[in-house]
This record gives sequence, C-alpha cells and structure tokens, in this order.
Amino acid sequence: MFRRTFWFTAGAAAGVWATTKVNRKLRQLTPESLAAQAADKAIEAGHRLKDFALDVRAGMAQREDELNDALGLHAPDVHELAAPRRVAAIDHPKHPKHSTTKHSYNRNEDH
Repeated sequence: MFRRTFWFTAGAAAGVWATTKVNRKLRQLTPESLAAQAADKAIEAGHRLKDFALDVRAGMAQREDELNDALGLHAPDVHELAAPRRVAAIDHPKHPKHSTTKHSYNRNEDH
C-alpha cells in the first residue's frame, strides 16, 4: 500500500513539474516574449558597443598624449586661451541700433 502511494505521489509530482516546465517554455516562445527578448539583447549589445567606443576613445586620447610627449608637442592649457569674440552674423533690421539703411530695398525695382 505504501509503495503504491509513494509511486502515485512521485508520478503526480513529476506530472506537475513537467506541465509547469512545458507551460513556461510555451510562454517563452510567444511572439511578444520573443520580441521582448530580442529588444533586451539589442539593448545589451548597444551598451557593450557604447562601452567599447568609450574604451577606444580613452585609448586614443592616451596614445595621443604619449605621441605628443614623445614629439615634444604640448597643447596649450585650456585656461590660457582667450575667450572667443562674438560678432553678430546678421544685422537685425528691426532693432534701431543695427539699422544701417533708411530706405527699404526692393529687389524687383532693378528689373
């Protein structure tokens, strides 16, 4: 009697375990789940690519400093540079300070 009860319980537990495993696998293979997995992999690959690019950039800067030291070329310190001058590229016609002409110019008058 105990033997039959043991095997019945073991079989039921194995069935529950197998059913749970199969249902979990089926949920992983749905289109939504596959899309989410692909998106996660793409994000992970993007992070690895960004880390690689940052490592390359740091290596380039380090190598550039080594070459500059070897060649005796030293860039001026950032604080030694003068501040850039700002010049207006276009005169604003409505502002009275910048108005240089008193008459409006019509391109069609020349034709």
